[in-house]
Amino acid sequence: MNITLVLGARPQIIKSAPFIHLANKDKQICLSVIHTGQHYDYEMTKIFFEELNLPDPVVNLNVGSGTHAQQTARTMLRLERVLQKQKPDIVVVPGDTNSTIAGALTAAKLHIPVAHIEAGARSYDTKMPEELNRRLTDHCSTLLFAPTENCVKNLLREGIPKNRVYQTGDTMYDVMLQQLPKAEKSQILEQLGLKPQKYALLTTHRSENVDNPKNLRSIVEAITKLNQLTIVFPIHPRTQKQLRKFRLYDLIQKQKHVKMIKPLGYHETIKLIKNSALVMTDSGGVQKEAFWLKTPCVTLRETTEWPETVRLKANYLAGANAQKIVHKVTEILREREKISERFEKLPNPFGDGDASQKIIRVVKSFANL
Repeated sequence: MNITLVLGARPQIIKSAPFIHLANKDKQICLSVIHTGQHYDYEMTKIFFEELNLPDPVVNLNVGSGTHAQQTARTMLRLERVLQKQKPDIVVVPGDTNSTIAGALTAAKLHIPVAHIEAGARSYDTKMPEELNRRLTDHCSTLLFAPTENCVKNLLREGIPKNRVYQTGDTMYDVMLQQLPKAEKSQILEQLGLKPQKYALLTTHRSENVDNPKNLRSIVEAITKLNQLTIVFPIHPRTQKQLRKFRLYDLIQKQKHVKMIKPLGYHETIKLIKNSALVMTDSGGVQKEAFWLKTPCVTLRETTEWPETVRLKANYLAGANAQKIVHKVTEILREREKISERFEKLPNPFGDGDASQKIIRVVKSFANL
Protein backbone atom coordinates (compact mmCIF):
# COMPACT_ATOMS: atom_id res chain seq x y z
CA MET A 1 0.00 0.00 0.00
CA ASN A 2 1.08 3.57 -0.68
CA ILE A 3 1.12 5.87 2.35
CA THR A 4 1.87 9.58 2.23
CA LEU A 5 2.94 11.25 5.49
CA VAL A 6 2.61 15.05 5.63
CA LEU A 7 4.64 17.00 8.19
CA GLY A 8 6.21 20.42 8.50
CA ALA A 9 7.20 21.33 12.06
CA ARG A 10 9.74 20.06 14.59
CA PRO A 11 7.27 18.21 16.87
CA GLN A 12 5.77 16.42 13.86
CA ILE A 13 9.17 15.10 12.80
CA ILE A 14 9.77 13.75 16.32
CA LYS A 15 6.37 12.09 16.75
CA SER A 16 6.53 10.61 13.22
CA ALA A 17 10.02 9.09 13.56
CA PRO A 18 9.06 5.63 14.93
CA PHE A 19 6.19 5.36 12.42
CA ILE A 20 8.56 6.20 9.53
CA HIS A 21 11.13 3.61 10.66
CA LEU A 22 8.52 0.85 10.99
CA ALA A 23 6.82 1.69 7.69
CA ASN A 24 10.13 1.67 5.83
CA LYS A 25 10.93 -1.81 7.20
CA ASP A 26 7.55 -3.21 6.10
CA LYS A 27 7.66 -4.75 2.62
CA GLN A 28 3.92 -4.23 2.16
CA ILE A 29 4.22 -0.46 2.63
CA CYS A 30 5.62 2.18 0.30
CA LEU A 31 5.96 5.38 2.35
CA SER A 32 6.43 8.89 0.93
CA VAL A 33 7.24 11.72 3.35
CA ILE A 34 6.21 15.22 2.27
CA HIS A 35 7.69 18.19 4.14
CA THR A 36 5.60 21.33 3.82
CA GLY A 37 8.46 23.65 4.77
CA GLN A 38 6.43 25.23 7.60
CA HIS A 39 9.59 25.24 9.76
CA TYR A 40 12.16 26.14 7.17
CA ASP A 41 15.54 26.78 8.82
CA TYR A 42 18.20 24.17 9.61
CA GLU A 43 17.86 24.19 13.41
CA MET A 44 14.11 23.71 13.26
CA THR A 45 14.00 20.80 10.79
CA LYS A 46 17.05 19.26 9.14
CA ILE A 47 18.86 18.54 12.40
CA PHE A 48 15.94 16.36 13.54
CA PHE A 49 15.94 14.27 10.36
CA GLU A 50 19.67 13.67 10.87
CA GLU A 51 19.49 12.96 14.63
CA LEU A 52 16.57 10.55 14.30
CA ASN A 53 18.15 8.85 11.26
CA LEU A 54 15.21 9.63 8.99
CA PRO A 55 15.29 9.59 5.18
CA ASP A 56 14.98 12.95 3.43
CA PRO A 57 11.43 13.86 2.38
CA VAL A 58 10.61 13.00 -1.23
CA VAL A 59 9.08 16.47 -1.66
CA ASN A 60 9.54 19.81 0.13
CA LEU A 61 6.68 22.21 -0.57
CA ASN A 62 8.73 25.20 0.70
CA VAL A 63 5.69 27.09 1.97
CA GLY A 64 7.79 29.14 4.43
CA SER A 65 6.39 31.60 6.94
CA GLY A 66 3.28 33.78 6.73
CA THR A 67 -0.09 34.15 8.39
CA HIS A 68 -2.04 31.03 9.34
CA ALA A 69 -4.24 31.44 6.26
CA GLN A 70 -1.27 31.97 3.95
CA GLN A 71 0.63 28.95 5.27
CA THR A 72 -2.42 26.68 5.15
CA ALA A 73 -3.52 27.86 1.70
CA ARG A 74 -0.03 27.58 0.15
CA THR A 75 0.32 24.07 1.59
CA MET A 76 -3.05 22.97 0.20
CA LEU A 77 -2.38 24.39 -3.26
CA ARG A 78 1.04 22.74 -3.55
CA LEU A 79 0.08 19.49 -1.80
CA GLU A 80 -2.96 18.92 -4.00
CA ARG A 81 -0.78 18.63 -7.12
CA VAL A 82 1.54 16.15 -5.37
CA LEU A 83 -1.30 13.96 -4.06
CA GLN A 84 -3.01 13.91 -7.46
CA LYS A 85 0.22 12.60 -8.93
CA GLN A 86 1.06 10.13 -6.10
CA LYS A 87 -2.49 8.76 -5.62
CA PRO A 88 -1.77 7.34 -2.12
CA ASP A 89 -4.08 4.82 -0.44
CA ILE A 90 -4.04 6.89 2.74
CA VAL A 91 -2.59 10.21 3.98
CA VAL A 92 -1.19 10.29 7.52
CA VAL A 93 -1.04 13.60 9.40
CA PRO A 94 0.50 13.95 12.89
CA GLY A 95 -0.17 16.62 15.51
CA ASP A 96 -1.93 19.96 15.28
CA THR A 97 0.02 22.38 13.07
CA ASN A 98 -1.05 24.26 9.93
CA SER A 99 0.61 21.42 7.98
CA THR A 100 -1.70 18.95 9.78
CA ILE A 101 -4.96 20.65 8.86
CA ALA A 102 -3.76 21.48 5.34
CA GLY A 103 -2.80 17.83 4.76
CA ALA A 104 -6.07 16.52 6.15
CA LEU A 105 -8.33 18.92 4.23
CA THR A 106 -6.49 18.46 0.93
CA ALA A 107 -6.63 14.66 1.17
CA ALA A 108 -10.27 14.57 2.32
CA LYS A 109 -11.38 16.80 -0.58
CA LEU A 110 -9.58 14.43 -2.97
CA HIS A 111 -11.48 11.53 -1.30
CA ILE A 112 -8.27 10.04 0.05
CA PRO A 113 -8.66 8.50 3.56
CA VAL A 114 -6.92 10.45 6.33
CA ALA A 115 -5.25 8.99 9.46
CA HIS A 116 -4.60 11.41 12.32
CA ILE A 117 -1.82 10.63 14.79
CA GLU A 118 -2.48 12.32 18.18
CA ALA A 119 -6.23 12.59 17.66
CA GLY A 120 -8.59 13.79 20.38
CA ALA A 121 -6.25 16.16 22.25
CA ARG A 122 -8.27 19.15 23.44
CA SER A 123 -7.47 22.30 25.42
CA TYR A 124 -10.92 23.78 24.71
CA ASP A 125 -9.22 27.12 24.09
CA THR A 126 -10.30 28.11 20.58
CA LYS A 127 -8.02 31.17 20.61
CA MET A 128 -5.19 28.68 20.05
CA PRO A 129 -4.73 27.96 16.32
CA GLU A 130 -3.60 24.44 17.25
CA GLU A 131 -6.96 23.73 18.89
CA LEU A 132 -8.82 24.63 15.70
CA ASN A 133 -6.37 22.59 13.62
CA ARG A 134 -6.75 19.39 15.66
CA ARG A 135 -10.56 19.60 15.94
CA LEU A 136 -11.04 20.12 12.21
CA THR A 137 -8.46 17.44 11.39
CA ASP A 138 -10.23 14.91 13.61
CA HIS A 139 -13.55 15.59 11.92
CA CYS A 140 -12.24 14.93 8.42
CA SER A 141 -10.19 11.84 9.38
CA THR A 142 -11.09 8.24 8.66
CA LEU A 143 -8.75 6.70 11.26
CA LEU A 144 -8.16 8.51 14.55
CA PHE A 145 -5.21 7.40 16.68
CA ALA A 146 -5.74 8.71 20.22
CA PRO A 147 -2.81 8.71 22.65
CA THR A 148 -4.86 8.50 25.87
CA GLU A 149 -8.23 7.40 27.25
CA ASN A 150 -9.15 11.05 27.76
CA CYS A 151 -8.54 11.74 24.06
CA VAL A 152 -10.83 8.83 23.13
CA LYS A 153 -13.59 10.26 25.36
CA ASN A 154 -13.21 13.68 23.73
CA LEU A 155 -13.68 12.19 20.25
CA LEU A 156 -16.71 10.09 21.20
CA ARG A 157 -18.29 13.11 22.91
CA GLU A 158 -17.98 15.01 19.63
CA GLY A 159 -19.92 12.30 17.79
CA ILE A 160 -17.06 10.57 15.98
CA PRO A 161 -18.01 6.90 15.40
CA LYS A 162 -16.35 4.51 17.84
CA ASN A 163 -15.16 2.17 15.04
CA ARG A 164 -12.87 4.93 13.68
CA VAL A 165 -11.15 5.66 17.02
CA TYR A 166 -8.16 3.67 18.30
CA GLN A 167 -6.38 4.21 21.62
CA THR A 168 -2.79 3.51 20.66
CA GLY A 169 -0.66 5.42 23.14
CA ASP A 170 1.65 8.28 22.19
CA THR A 171 4.26 8.01 19.44
CA MET A 172 6.28 10.73 21.21
CA TYR A 173 6.71 8.31 24.11
CA ASP A 174 7.86 5.63 21.63
CA VAL A 175 10.56 7.88 20.21
CA MET A 176 11.70 9.11 23.62
CA LEU A 177 12.23 5.54 24.87
CA GLN A 178 14.10 4.65 21.69
CA GLN A 179 16.32 7.75 21.71
CA LEU A 180 17.00 8.07 25.45
CA PRO A 181 20.30 6.10 25.36
CA LYS A 182 21.64 8.49 22.69
CA ALA A 183 20.32 11.52 24.58
CA GLU A 184 22.15 10.38 27.73
CA LYS A 185 25.44 10.61 25.78
CA SER A 186 24.88 14.28 24.89
CA GLN A 187 27.52 16.65 26.26
CA ILE A 188 25.13 19.62 26.44
CA LEU A 189 25.43 20.02 30.23
CA GLU A 190 29.22 20.18 30.03
CA GLN A 191 29.08 22.54 27.05
CA LEU A 192 26.83 24.96 28.96
CA GLY A 193 28.63 24.53 32.30
CA LEU A 194 25.53 23.09 34.01
CA LYS A 195 25.13 20.70 36.93
CA PRO A 196 22.12 18.36 37.24
CA GLN A 197 19.19 19.81 39.24
CA LYS A 198 20.88 23.23 39.46
CA TYR A 199 19.06 24.85 36.54
CA ALA A 200 15.61 25.27 34.99
CA LEU A 201 14.75 24.94 31.30
CA LEU A 202 12.54 27.59 29.67
CA THR A 203 10.85 27.36 26.27
CA THR A 204 8.22 29.68 24.84
CA HIS A 205 7.04 30.00 21.25
CA ARG A 206 3.22 30.05 21.19
CA SER A 207 1.63 33.12 19.61
CA GLU A 208 -0.56 33.76 22.68
CA ASN A 209 2.67 34.48 24.59
CA VAL A 210 5.27 35.73 22.14
CA ASP A 211 2.94 37.90 20.03
CA ASN A 212 1.30 39.43 23.10
CA PRO A 213 3.55 42.15 24.61
CA LYS A 214 1.80 41.96 27.99
CA ASN A 215 2.24 38.18 28.27
CA LEU A 216 5.82 38.21 27.01
CA ARG A 217 6.75 41.03 29.39
CA SER A 218 5.19 39.11 32.29
CA ILE A 219 7.18 35.95 31.46
CA VAL A 220 10.39 38.00 31.23
CA GLU A 221 9.55 39.63 34.59
CA ALA A 222 9.23 36.16 36.16
CA ILE A 223 12.57 35.08 34.69
CA THR A 224 14.36 38.12 36.08
CA LYS A 225 12.98 37.43 39.57
CA LEU A 226 13.94 33.72 39.54
CA ASN A 227 17.65 34.40 40.03
CA GLN A 228 18.15 31.64 42.62
CA LEU A 229 18.98 29.18 39.83
CA THR A 230 20.34 29.22 36.28
CA ILE A 231 17.67 29.42 33.57
CA VAL A 232 18.54 27.87 30.20
CA PHE A 233 16.52 29.46 27.39
CA PRO A 234 16.85 27.87 23.91
CA ILE A 235 15.32 30.69 21.91
CA HIS A 236 12.92 30.04 19.05
CA PRO A 237 13.65 32.36 16.06
CA ARG A 238 10.21 33.99 16.25
CA THR A 239 10.50 34.45 20.02
CA GLN A 240 13.82 36.23 19.56
CA LYS A 241 12.27 38.49 16.92
CA GLN A 242 9.37 39.41 19.24
CA LEU A 243 11.63 39.99 22.25
CA ARG A 244 13.57 42.51 20.16
CA LYS A 245 10.37 44.08 18.84
CA PHE A 246 8.99 44.61 22.36
CA ARG A 247 12.43 45.77 23.65
CA LEU A 248 12.80 42.90 26.08
CA TYR A 249 15.78 41.12 24.54
CA ASP A 250 18.43 43.37 26.11
CA LEU A 251 16.77 43.03 29.53
CA ILE A 252 17.13 39.22 29.39
CA GLN A 253 20.69 39.47 28.11
CA LYS A 254 21.64 41.50 31.19
CA GLN A 255 20.47 38.71 33.53
CA LYS A 256 23.58 36.79 34.62
CA HIS A 257 21.52 33.74 35.65
CA VAL A 258 19.87 33.38 32.19
CA LYS A 259 21.64 31.48 29.40
CA MET A 260 20.06 32.31 26.04
CA ILE A 261 21.13 29.72 23.48
CA LYS A 262 20.26 28.66 19.92
CA PRO A 263 17.47 26.10 19.33
CA LEU A 264 18.63 22.61 20.32
CA GLY A 265 18.46 19.19 18.74
CA TYR A 266 16.21 16.44 20.10
CA HIS A 267 18.88 14.58 22.10
CA GLU A 268 20.18 17.77 23.72
CA THR A 269 16.64 18.82 24.66
CA ILE A 270 15.85 15.46 26.26
CA LYS A 271 19.12 15.52 28.22
CA LEU A 272 18.37 19.04 29.50
CA ILE A 273 14.79 18.18 30.52
CA LYS A 274 15.87 15.00 32.32
CA ASN A 275 18.52 16.77 34.41
CA SER A 276 16.71 20.04 35.14
CA ALA A 277 15.14 20.96 38.46
CA LEU A 278 12.01 21.97 36.55
CA VAL A 279 10.75 23.07 33.16
CA MET A 280 8.81 26.22 32.24
CA THR A 281 7.13 25.91 28.84
CA ASP A 282 4.14 26.64 26.64
CA SER A 283 4.88 23.60 24.43
CA GLY A 284 2.53 20.61 24.51
CA GLY A 285 5.34 18.23 23.61
CA VAL A 286 7.72 19.49 26.29
CA GLN A 287 4.95 19.10 28.91
CA LYS A 288 4.76 15.39 28.05
CA GLU A 289 8.52 14.89 27.83
CA ALA A 290 8.93 16.46 31.27
CA PHE A 291 6.23 14.12 32.62
CA TRP A 292 7.94 11.00 31.21
CA LEU A 293 11.34 12.14 32.48
CA LYS A 294 9.90 12.85 35.97
CA THR A 295 10.70 16.56 35.85
CA PRO A 296 8.17 19.03 37.32
CA CYS A 297 6.62 21.32 34.71
CA VAL A 298 5.21 24.83 35.02
CA THR A 299 3.09 25.50 31.93
CA LEU A 300 2.95 29.11 30.74
CA ARG A 301 -0.65 28.75 29.60
CA GLU A 302 -4.11 28.83 31.21
CA THR A 303 -5.11 25.51 29.60
CA THR A 304 -3.45 22.35 28.31
CA GLU A 305 -4.37 19.62 25.86
CA TRP A 306 -2.75 17.17 28.28
CA PRO A 307 -4.93 17.48 31.43
CA GLU A 308 -3.74 14.01 32.49
CA THR A 309 -0.44 15.58 33.57
CA VAL A 310 -2.23 18.25 35.62
CA ARG A 311 -4.53 15.73 37.33
CA LEU A 312 -1.48 13.72 38.36
CA LYS A 313 0.06 16.91 39.82
CA ALA A 314 3.12 16.71 37.59
CA ASN A 315 2.23 19.81 35.60
CA TYR A 316 1.07 23.18 36.94
CA LEU A 317 -0.81 25.79 34.90
CA ALA A 318 0.54 29.26 35.68
CA GLY A 319 -0.39 31.13 32.52
CA ALA A 320 1.71 34.17 31.65
CA ASN A 321 1.31 35.48 35.19
CA ALA A 322 4.65 36.51 36.70
CA GLN A 323 3.42 36.13 40.29
CA LYS A 324 2.01 32.64 39.70
CA ILE A 325 5.13 31.50 37.81
CA VAL A 326 7.49 32.70 40.55
CA HIS A 327 5.29 31.22 43.30
CA LYS A 328 5.02 27.80 41.66
CA VAL A 329 8.73 27.58 40.75
CA THR A 330 9.73 28.56 44.30
CA GLU A 331 7.34 25.95 45.72
CA ILE A 332 8.74 23.20 43.47
CA LEU A 333 12.30 24.03 44.48
CA ARG A 334 11.33 23.96 48.16
CA GLU A 335 9.45 20.63 47.90
CA ARG A 336 11.87 18.96 45.46
CA GLU A 337 12.47 15.75 47.45
CA LYS A 338 8.77 15.12 48.15
CA ILE A 339 7.92 15.76 44.49
CA SER A 340 10.64 13.35 43.30
CA GLU A 341 9.30 10.57 45.54
CA ARG A 342 5.75 11.14 44.29
CA PHE A 343 6.84 11.16 40.63
CA GLU A 344 8.30 7.65 40.99
CA LYS A 345 4.81 6.28 41.71
CA LEU A 346 2.86 8.01 38.93
CA PRO A 347 1.11 5.93 36.25
CA ASN A 348 1.72 6.73 32.57
CA PRO A 349 -1.56 7.37 30.73
CA PHE A 350 0.29 7.68 27.39
CA GLY A 351 0.80 3.98 26.70
CA ASP A 352 3.64 1.48 26.78
CA GLY A 353 5.91 2.74 24.00
CA ASP A 354 4.38 0.66 21.21
CA ALA A 355 1.95 3.20 19.70
CA SER A 356 3.64 3.13 16.28
CA GLN A 357 3.31 -0.65 15.97
CA LYS A 358 -0.41 -0.39 16.78
CA ILE A 359 -0.89 2.37 14.21
CA ILE A 360 0.88 0.39 11.47
CA ARG A 361 -1.30 -2.66 12.28
CA VAL A 362 -4.54 -0.67 12.03
CA VAL A 363 -3.51 1.08 8.80
CA LYS A 364 -2.62 -2.26 7.18
CA SER A 365 -5.86 -3.82 8.38
CA PHE A 366 -7.76 -0.86 6.88
CA ALA A 367 -6.10 -1.65 3.54
CA ASN A 368 -6.93 -5.37 3.97
CA LEU A 369 -3.24 -6.34 4.15
